[in-house]
Amino acid sequence: MPVFNNLKGLQKTIDSIKKQTFKDVEVWIIDGCSNKESQDFLKGLDAPFFYQSEKDNGIYDAMNKGISLSKGEWLYFLGSGDVLFNENILSAVFEKSNIELSRLIAGKIIYAGVKKPFIYSKNKMIKNPFWSFSMWFRNGLHHQGTFYKKELFLDYNYNLKYKTLSDYWFNLQLYKNKEKCKLIDFTIAKCNSDGVSKSGNWNVYREEISLKKSLSSVFYAPIFYIIAFSKYMSRKIVND
Repeated sequence: MPVFNNLKGLQKTIDSIKKQTFKDVEVWIIDGCSNKESQDFLKGLDAPFFYQSEKDNGIYDAMNKGISLSKGEWLYFLGSGDVLFNENILSAVFEKSNIELSRLIAGKIIYAGVKKPFIYSKNKMIKNPFWSFSMWFRNGLHHQGTFYKKELFLDYNYNLKYKTLSDYWFNLQLYKNKEKCKLIDFTIAKCNSDGVSKSGNWNVYREEISLKKSLSSVFYAPIFYIIAFSKYMSRKIVND
């Protein structure tokens, strides 16, 4: 769980974890040197909550640190302010039938925030996961809806070149490498829709073009540009 100066959100997220009926968890909070109030709160946490506080190079650097510190078999990422959907969701996800032959599991999330991702209806801001060729058009897995077997990170971690979309880069690389994903019909979490990746800033789409080129060929760059520009303009039209 990466965090920086968001004590209220952090407390909300931790509370949702504490309520889980599934207790076999280890929670690493990677703090980018927050203010004293947040530091004092972190120091007062007991197991299974642990923290490391130091300067980092952004959210994906923090998550890479969390990956290296974790001792569990499965990894799951929450941002401060995000909450698990209900107290039984981890128990449901980690049923034997879900994890027996899977290294990647994904469910739905509900967006909660001021900004509205343009592909979602105003009254039903739900992202359903997909794992298909459409991954080349947009990321089919939401970070707060996805569980990764830790061994998937043995060959590479999140690429710090991509400050906003490194999770997309990672997922697309897994898809390209023919990793299978088990899609489950559960809502995993409620999460913020006001993050940088939902800002509609053109720099986000430039990053999308770059990561797709890195995993395919520069010859596809015009297609990736058209896809990104179409999404950029669609968002502008809806938001304006």
